[in-house]
Amino acid sequence: MPDCNCINVNEILFDGAVPVDGYGPGFFRVGGQLHQGAMLITQNSRMPWQGYGDTAALLALADTLDLVIVGTGDSIAYPPRPFRQTLESLDIGVEFMQTSAACRTYNVLLAEGRRVAGVFFPVGA
Repeated sequence: MPDCNCINVNEILFDGAVPVDGYGPGFFRVGGQLHQGAMLITQNSRMPWQGYGDTAALLALADTLDLVIVGTGDSIAYPPRPFRQTLESLDIGVEFMQTSAACRTYNVLLAEGRRVAGVFFPVGA
């Protein structure tokens, strides 16, 4: 079970929202459930994410988002310009950081009631 190597990031209650509970090599634990691979997570949903070309789900959520936190894996990497431009053209901010920091940041913003989504590449995959 991957939980033995999981880094826990959730120490607060989220009032029904879906937090990132933890992550590890190639997986995330979100809302108490284990998921393999990259994820798109919002207050009420979680789904696999196919990478920067997979903007359809984010575009469908555009009216409910102010910010997308991008977790780029073990190291910081800039998302492709078309990905950023697509979101910014809809007045959605984009912040990118290592996945470990992105998960923590997402949870803080979620706990504050912010209109945020997280798209996360796994670490150590």
